[in-house]
Amino acid sequence: MSMVRESIDVEVPLHTAYRQWTRFEEFPRFMEGVDEVRRIDERRTHWRTSIAGAKREFDTEVIEQRPDERVSWHTVGGDVRQMGMVTFRQLADGRTRIGLAMDFQPQGMAERTGDLLGLVDRRVRGDLTRFKAFVEGRGRADGTPA
Repeated sequence: MSMVRESIDVEVPLHTAYRQWTRFEEFPRFMEGVDEVRRIDERRTHWRTSIAGAKREFDTEVIEQRPDERVSWHTVGGDVRQMGMVTFRQLADGRTRIGLAMDFQPQGMAERTGDLLGLVDRRVRGDLTRFKAFVEGRGRADGTPA
C-alpha cells in the first residue's frame, strides 16, 4: 500500500467546506480523472474514473462520518483497494484547513511507476487546489453567494 497526505486551507467557514466536500456527486467538477460519482445509499457511492487511459469502476463505503470534523471511507469489492480520511479544522472565522490521508494499492506497472514518481501526490494536491477554487468561488455549499 502507498500513502498520500496533503492539506489545504480554504477561505470559507468550516461548515461550508464540510458540506461541499460531502456532496460526492460534485467531485467530477474538481477531481481530475473522476468521471462520475453516484450515491447508492446513505453510506455507499459508485465511482467511474479514467486515469492515464485506465478506466475503472468501484464502490466506496463511508465507515465514519462526524459532521464538520471528518469523513473516512474504504473501497468495497472489486479490484480497487483504497481507504482514507478527510478532516476539517477551523483555523479562524471563515478559514478552514482540509487534510486528506489516503492509502491505496497501485495496480500494474504504470500505476506503480506513477506512484514512485509522485504523480499520485501531485494529482491529490491538484484536486485539493481545484476544490479550494470551487468552494471559494461558490461562497456556500449550496451554490449561492455568501
